[in-house]
Amino acid sequence: MATLALNKTSLHKENLRLKTFERFLPTLDLKRKQLLMERAKAAASLAQIRDELDELEEMVATQLPMVSNELVDLTKLVQVTEVHLSEENVVGAYVPVLDSFKVETRPYGYLVRPHWVDTVALRLKEMLELKIRVQVARRRYELLEVAARKITQRVNLFEKVLIPRTRQNIKRIRLFLSDAERISVVQAKIAKGKQVAAEVAS
Repeated sequence: MATLALNKTSLHKENLRLKTFERFLPTLDLKRKQLLMERAKAAASLAQIRDELDELEEMVATQLPMVSNELVDLTKLVQVTEVHLSEENVVGAYVPVLDSFKVETRPYGYLVRPHWVDTVALRLKEMLELKIRVQVARRRYELLEVAARKITQRVNLFEKVLIPRTRQNIKRIRLFLSDAERISVVQAKIAKGKQVAAEVAS
């Protein structure tokens, strides 16, 4: 760290720095609050989709116990074939948006498979859709979490380090300049006293 110069130029620079920090801090803090709000929304959305998925899984387990029937092959019955994402700028953080997706059911013989396979295929499709939504919602939350943490660190840097340090520097410089001014006044009085004394003596 550079040594602090105790002069008027340095005082001027430190005052300008303090004004800049104090002007910038409210903007940063507002951004932090907005990001925290968006993160809370993302967390609520993620929790809601997870709840829907849990309910669906529970429903499938209770209403369609035949899914565990190993004699009927349900592997790859339903598959995700396409997922299209875009990006959204949320208070400076770029997060994914689910634009569209395609879940397809593999053709199967209606006469060969039991009648309940239709219902299972439908529920599996719903489950896959919810799982895609969960993944996107989780990624949104994670990115907003990172952005909120970074902005909080920056706010703390300004509030707890830069602004207090700059104020302390200003105080030090002012104290030094004040002391220097007092010393020069005292020296001037002593010099004047000596001059007067010398004039009287002569």
